[in-house]
Order: sequence, then structure tokens, then C-alpha cells
Amino acid sequence: MSTDPGNTAAGAPDGPSPGRRHEPDLRAMTRINLHPIASPMPLGFFTVAIASVMTGCLQLGVFEAADRRAVALCVLPAFALQLLVSVLAFGARDVIAATLMGTFAGSWLAYALVTGTDAAGGHRVLGVFNLALLCFGALMALVTRPKRALWLVIVVSLPRWAATGLAGLTGAERLGQLAGALGLLVALVATYAAFALMLEDMRGEQVLPIGRSGPARTAVEGDLARQLRNLERQAGVRRTL
Repeated sequence: MSTDPGNTAAGAPDGPSPGRRHEPDLRAMTRINLHPIASPMPLGFFTVAIASVMTGCLQLGVFEAADRRAVALCVLPAFALQLLVSVLAFGARDVIAATLMGTFAGSWLAYALVTGTDAAGGHRVLGVFNLALLCFGALMALVTRPKRALWLVIVVSLPRWAATGLAGLTGAERLGQLAGALGLLVALVATYAAFALMLEDMRGEQVLPIGRSGPARTAVEGDLARQLRNLERQAGVRRTL
């Protein structure tokens, strides 16, 4: 048998065999467009703060038990706002912020529905739900340390989720009050983070300390080449998640 590529069977057409398609290298014609957006994180943190104040005041007894439905209705918009923040964060290629804000959105929706409808067993169900959030938050705290603003909001939320969960399961009034006080602390921390990030975005430089480190600091202070490094391997560009 001849291995000379110039020798072909009699009557066979030159070029590639039928059924096979040879496409040109498309890399030279490929363009990846990036769309800068305003940071959605201040909105996300302010939403956490306002919703935490409302739920914290209910737990502290500032509102009467009959006001639970009104509080639930006030918290319900937090679901839509934080869902929007999550979607924008995914578009900004920040999976950590997107995951956290999306989970917060789901938690506000669950709270508003259970509390607003006065569902049977709501206290116990929300107790287990908050303990599940506690496990989620502990895992998130392990990966968000370079993003200190996110990390701090999670860290102060952990004891609140624990106290709220235990209060729901045991019915202990003091645990509920502790959870309410911790909710106000979460609101303070989230408000500071939102204000600091908003000032930074408006002035183009850090005004209040946020404490970024590692990759989070490089992402803000690095040049464009660093932002685009390994872009072809990121979700939305690569072929699979």
C-alpha cells in the first residue's frame, strides 16, 4: 500500500472525503465583549441592613406579634432587590457575591412567605431554615476572607442565624431577643460596607477602609491585563460550567 498522499484511488475526488467538514481556525475572528456596570453591592448591603432592622425589631418586641404580617410585607421587596443584585453580580463575574446575594434573596422570600401567611409550624420550620443558613454561611466565610466587606457581614450573621434557629426550635424568648440584637448589629455592619463601597465607586479610590486582600485587592488595583487573564476559561466563554 502506498503512503504517498498524492496517490488516490481511481475515480476518487481530490480533497477531504465526503461527510467531513473542515472549518477554518475561528480564533482570529473571535471577539469577547466586556460590559462595565455599576457595582450592585451597595444596593445589596443596604437591602440586608434595612431588612435586618425590620426583622430584628420584631424579635426584640418593638413590634407587636400582630404586626408580623406587616413586617413580612416590608421584607418581601428585599427578595426582588437582592435577586437583582445577584444577577448583576453573575454578569460581573463575581460568583461569590452572586451566590451570597442570591441566597439572601431566597431567605427573605422564605421569611416573608412563612411569616406573612402565618403558616402552621412556621417558627420551627424557620428555625431549621436558619440553622441551614448557618452551615451555608460557615462555608462562605471560608472563601470570602479576601473580600473583607462580604466576609464581615457573613461573620456577624453567623451568630444571628444560630440564635434565630435555636429560638425557633426551642421557643426561648431570650434567644429571640438576642437574635434581634444581633440583627441590628448585622444592619450596622452592612450599612458601613454599603457606604464604603459607594464612596469608593463615586471617587474612584478607597475612602473608608474595606480590607481587601489577595485576589480581591488585585482585581481592584491591578491593570487590565490582570482582569483579562485566563478569560477564555471563565464561565460564559468556556464550553461548559
